[in-house]
Amino acid sequence: MPVIRRDYPDIAPAGPNVSRGVLSGNLLFIAGCPARGTDAQGKPIMDQLRVTLDRITRIVAAEGGTPSDIVKITTFVTSVAEWRAHASEKEALFQEFFKGEYPANTLVEITGLAEPGLDVEIEATAALG
Repeated sequence: MPVIRRDYPDIAPAGPNVSRGVLSGNLLFIAGCPARGTDAQGKPIMDQLRVTLDRITRIVAAEGGTPSDIVKITTFVTSVAEWRAHASEKEALFQEFFKGEYPANTLVEITGLAEPGLDVEIEATAALG
């Protein structure tokens, strides 16, 4: 089974020596996507979440999939307390992007992300087709 490494520079540019996505069979593994390099960087966590979910769903769409093909995400946040403080807004964003077909999700609190002003990053796995 071939392994195909992809970058999506118009959706979510990756750093050097990193593939944003790797296709293996019908599985698409998406490296962690933050709101890096967007107007949302440095803004409230829910602004960053919107950009991050948009990026992930657009990457899946670029491979012919839909948000319902996203089967697993891992969400990294710099503050679980901040994340929970916006529970209703977060739930509305997840409903908007996943239309009730939610992926499995693991929430992990970390001390920091790659750059200042980033408070949420999500990696994802999609089962395409």
